[in-house]
Amino acid sequence: MPERERLPDRVGQMLCAKGYTISCAESCTGGLLTSTLTDVPGSSAYVMGSVVSYSNDVKSRILHVAEETLVAHGAVSPETARAMAEGVRDLMQTDVGVGITGIAGPGGGSPEKPVGLVYIAVSALGKTSVEKNVFSGVRAEIKRAAVNKALAMVQEMIREMDK
Repeated sequence: MPERERLPDRVGQMLCAKGYTISCAESCTGGLLTSTLTDVPGSSAYVMGSVVSYSNDVKSRILHVAEETLVAHGAVSPETARAMAEGVRDLMQTDVGVGITGIAGPGGGSPEKPVGLVYIAVSALGKTSVEKNVFSGVRAEIKRAAVNKALAMVQEMIREMDK
């Protein structure tokens, strides 16, 4: 391993060491988080699956995000990110669930919800943490920044699970 170990490798080692499993529900990242996790050799031991839920229909039908949540708060909201993380964790029966929803751009933003706004939720052991982020850059940079933030949040959640 190089001197500076990559975050996906560290997260994978932490999941493996504890015997934890993970699943992802991704909207604006389009599966990039799951792809990044599975770039690590041996990731089949802890990555159980993912749902790329670009449409509200998939969010509600597959992940069980309440229609009321989508209508009242929108697809890009902390409430939806929370419901996605909890929904995928329940669906895949994993220890950790991650939900990511946002606006990667270049279009689709508004003054209230600008391009780069991404909500990330991590759910484990009856606790769900949600963070609001506003990333800058072009679409690919926003997606990569969201994935890195999600991995850091998973790492922190695993540390909290050990307490």
